[in-house]
Amino acid sequence: MTYSEKMLDQLSSGQLDDAKKSFASALRHDDDDMLYSLAEELYGLGFVRQAQRTYLKLLERYPDEDQLRTALADIAIDEGNNDEALSYLDQIKPESNAYVQSLLVAADLYQTQELFEVSEQKLIEAYNQAPEEPVVLFALAEFYYMMGQYETAIPYYFSLIEQGETNFAQVDLAGRLGISYAQSGKFETAIGYLKQVKPEFQSSDIRFQTGFTQLQLKQYEAAIEVFKDLQEQDPQYATVYPYLAQAYEKLERYSEALTALQEGLGVDQYNEQLYQQAAAVASHLDDEDLMERYLSKAHGLDPENIAITIEYSNLLLKRRKYAQNIELLLPAVKSDQTDPQIYWNLAVSYRDQDQYDQAQKYYDAALPYFNDQPEFVKQTVYFYREMGQRETMLEQLKKYVQLVPDDSEMALLLEETEDEF
Repeated sequence: MTYSEKMLDQLSSGQLDDAKKSFASALRHDDDDMLYSLAEELYGLGFVRQAQRTYLKLLERYPDEDQLRTALADIAIDEGNNDEALSYLDQIKPESNAYVQSLLVAADLYQTQELFEVSEQKLIEAYNQAPEEPVVLFALAEFYYMMGQYETAIPYYFSLIEQGETNFAQVDLAGRLGISYAQSGKFETAIGYLKQVKPEFQSSDIRFQTGFTQLQLKQYEAAIEVFKDLQEQDPQYATVYPYLAQAYEKLERYSEALTALQEGLGVDQYNEQLYQQAAAVASHLDDEDLMERYLSKAHGLDPENIAITIEYSNLLLKRRKYAQNIELLLPAVKSDQTDPQIYWNLAVSYRDQDQYDQAQKYYDAALPYFNDQPEFVKQTVYFYREMGQRETMLEQLKKYVQLVPDDSEMALLLEETEDEF
C-alpha cells in the first residue's frame, strides 16, 4: 500500500494524526501519478489545503503542466483568493492543452464576481476553441439557463443530447430542456421533455414546472394531481400553493382553491399576494367578512401596494364602511403615489359622510381621469346638483348623455335643466 492510499484509509476511519504523518511521507516517497490522484481525492473530500500542497509539489516538478495551474486556480477560487486564481490562469496560453479548461475556470470566477459579460466572453471563447467538447457545451447551456436566457440555452443542451448524453454532472438534460421551453412559452414542447425526466431526477422544481406547464395547457386535472403530489412530498415548497389554487379556480372548485391558499399561508404567512388571491377566491364564495380580513392582512404587509389598497377600498365602499375607507386611503394621498381611483373612492366616502367640501375636492381631482366613464359622470351630475353648482352639473349632464344617449331619464333631465338656464 502506498502512503497516499494509507492516508486516505486513515482519513476514512478518522485517524487524523496518523493521516497527517502518512501525507508527509506520501509527498516524499509516492510517485507523481499517485500524488496527482491523491490531490484529486483530497480536493473532492474537502481537504483543500492538503490538495493545494500536493498540486504545488507536482508543479515544482512539472512547471509546464498547465492542468496543475487550473486545479490550483479552482482551489484559490474556493478559498476566496481571486487574484491568486487569475495569476495561475493568466500563465496558461492559447496553445496549451489546458487552455479551454482555464477559460471555464475563469468563467466561473467572473460569474462569482457577477461580471457576467466577461464570464460569457470566456465561455464563448472556450466554445470557439472546442465546439464539440461536452463540458464546454454544458457550461454554456448552464450559464444561459441560470441567467434566464432559456431560448439561448436550448441549442447547447440539444448538442449534448445529440452526443448521447442524457444527464451531465448529475443534471438531467430533459428536465433542463423542459423548463427552458416552458419558460420560453413553448408549453406543448416543454411537457414532452418534462415527462421524460427519470424518477431520480424528479426534483420539486421539475414537479412544479410540470404542473405549471399543464396549467398553461389547460390540463387542470393533471396539474392538480402533480401539484398535490408536490405538496405532499415537499409541503414547504411555497410556490405550489397559488398555482394549485389557480387550477381549482379554473374548474370553479372555489372551496378547494381557498383551502389550498390557506395551506399556503400556513407555509408563507408574510406573502401579501397569497392573501390577495385568497380574498379573490372568497369573493366567489360570497364571504365578504373573509375577503375583508384577507385584504386587511395583505394591506398591512404591503401598505404601498396600490392595487391591494384599491381592492380593499372598493370592498369597504361596497360594505358602506366609509369612515374606515377614508382612514385607509388618506396615507396614499399624502405619499404622492395616488392612483386616480383613490380620488373617486375618497369622494364617495366623504359624500356619504356628509363632508361635502372634501367630497368636492376629490371629485374635482378625479374629473380628468374618469370623465369618459358613465358611472362616474352620473355620480357627479347628482353631486354637483346637490352642491348647487348648476353649470358644472349641466356640463357633466351633457357629457353623460353623449356617453349614454339611450338613458331617457337623464336625457329628460338635460332638457329640463337647459330650459331652466
